[in-house]
Amino acid sequence: MSASILIADDEPNIVLSLEFVLQEEGYRVRVARDGQEALDAIEAELPDLLLLDVMLPRVSGFEVCQRIRGDARWKNLRVVMLSAKGREVEVHKGLALGADAYITKPFALQDLLAEVARQLLARDG
Repeated sequence: MSASILIADDEPNIVLSLEFVLQEEGYRVRVARDGQEALDAIEAELPDLLLLDVMLPRVSGFEVCQRIRGDARWKNLRVVMLSAKGREVEVHKGLALGADAYITKPFALQDLLAEVARQLLARDG
């Protein structure tokens, strides 16, 4: 069975391109357009990987990550934060909150796909 990926991002152009490319790579993809929707989607069906924008409406990506890491049911969920906020302090905060990787926007799709593959391999041990 193919890995499932949840994209949590409120930027339609990013969501469309990521969804298309990831589906072309054979992943099952779901989309959440704000932080609360992401948490609800994880609760409904735990994905293998979460691509999480930092700046989300309702609940920030930082808070989503913190809640995920605070819930033992979700300990194996891999989290890759995506953000235009690429200063060292934001990157450090994301990783300190438990993100497995932090990618700054804009990013090359090939780099993102390589990180997705790396995270899924790490999850599988």
